[in-house]
Amino acid sequence: MDTWELYARQIILPQVGQSGQERLSAARVAVIGCGALGTVISNHLVRAGVGYVKIVDRDYIELHNLQRQILFDEDDLSQGLPKAVAAAAKLRRINSQVTVEPLVTDVNPRNIEEIIRGVDLVLDGTDNFEIRYLMNDACVKHGIPWVYGAVISTHGMTMAIIPHRTPCFRCFLPDMPEPGSVATCDTEGVLGPAVDIVASFEVTEALKLLMGLENQLHGWLLYVDAWTGSVKQLAIKKGDISCPVCDEARYDLLDATKGSYLTSLCGRGAVQINFHGPTRISFADLAKRLELMGRVTFNDYMLKFDVDTYQLTVFPDGRTIVKGTMDEATARTIYARYIGS
Repeated sequence: MDTWELYARQIILPQVGQSGQERLSAARVAVIGCGALGTVISNHLVRAGVGYVKIVDRDYIELHNLQRQILFDEDDLSQGLPKAVAAAAKLRRINSQVTVEPLVTDVNPRNIEEIIRGVDLVLDGTDNFEIRYLMNDACVKHGIPWVYGAVISTHGMTMAIIPHRTPCFRCFLPDMPEPGSVATCDTEGVLGPAVDIVASFEVTEALKLLMGLENQLHGWLLYVDAWTGSVKQLAIKKGDISCPVCDEARYDLLDATKGSYLTSLCGRGAVQINFHGPTRISFADLAKRLELMGRVTFNDYMLKFDVDTYQLTVFPDGRTIVKGTMDEATARTIYARYIGS
């Protein structure tokens, strides 16, 4: 295979050229999350010739994924494959010149530093805030640029973060949203083309960073609504208040002083999700979001939600028992899907 013929239409772009392609071929990238955003991101990276792509995801393919997660098909579903494994196999068939490493694991404070070790860039393909705050901690600590992206319903947003040169994610959102306070794709839905648009903007910024073209980053928080066709550029600037991450080198999520931790409840077929620090949940608001997807009951002391083969018991301080699994990664997935974090 002629290496440069493969990328010919990209190389003739004045923004790329031969030198840019050589830098892409030598680059190493980690994609955290291989769902809707992550599949589009990985697809573009591999087709662009980024030399090494690590794909990290804890989940298996489900039927509803096929609507928007472009690397998966019905054959992958029938084989019961993990998302990272199925995606890697597909991407290797697309471009054998790229090294694609799948990693089936739950990203957490114990392993994220090892996951991002040795990469030049991290891309956000996740679906929950806690992992994004954790990524921000780890990337800022180790000086690794990363690109944030999120999609819900018909709209989404993205921005590139260069540690100590641009505002970080904690500058943008100082406090992690309370559990149950934000919508998820399972409660609000998601439009496939909106995913493609946001992921494509993510990758475009990533390619600039990998080619050393930091001065060509658009430099905004970019907000896109695919349904209305609106695009907004929002300036994110460091305020007068000191950022605990990029100013004070305080990594609350990485050091597990904030966020969640899990405990398997032996004999109960359940996993308990606990939270560091104060948390408060509005049962009324949460019940309103969940009632169309399963059976919800609540009182002043707890909320119970039955969906599929699982039962979630949520307490006012955010503590949640996910009954129906002893697998921590599955419990995190179910929690993120319906409660959000």
